[in-house]
Amino acid sequence: MTSFQVLTVWVLNLVLDSGGHFAFKLAAIEPETDATFLAHWRHMLARPWLWLGVFCFIGEFVAWLAFLSLVPLAQGVLLGMTSIVVVMLGGRIMFHERFNRLRIAGMLLIVVGVAIVGFG
Repeated sequence: MTSFQVLTVWVLNLVLDSGGHFAFKLAAIEPETDATFLAHWRHMLARPWLWLGVFCFIGEFVAWLAFLSLVPLAQGVLLGMTSIVVVMLGGRIMFHERFNRLRIAGMLLIVVGVAIVGFG
């Protein structure tokens, strides 16, 4: 196991996991606010974003298994949590979601925790 392999699989996992969340959010955005439940689901199922999200999560599943085969479980799970930060930042950029102090503090704690594990 080389650090390059670990880094490559970790980044692939991060991209696929975050990409799946972004694609699902794009699929879930409903232009008609008064759409019925069934119409909303029909709209989502017809959108390519939903299927891109599904394929991202299938790929992420494979990348996650590969990643866990290369690192200890505790380290892998903590490094996997960095996707939370990526998704929050992407939500801010792509969907104009707002941050509050607690969310920013949470992101910083995740980054600090990953850095500590990375150096350890």
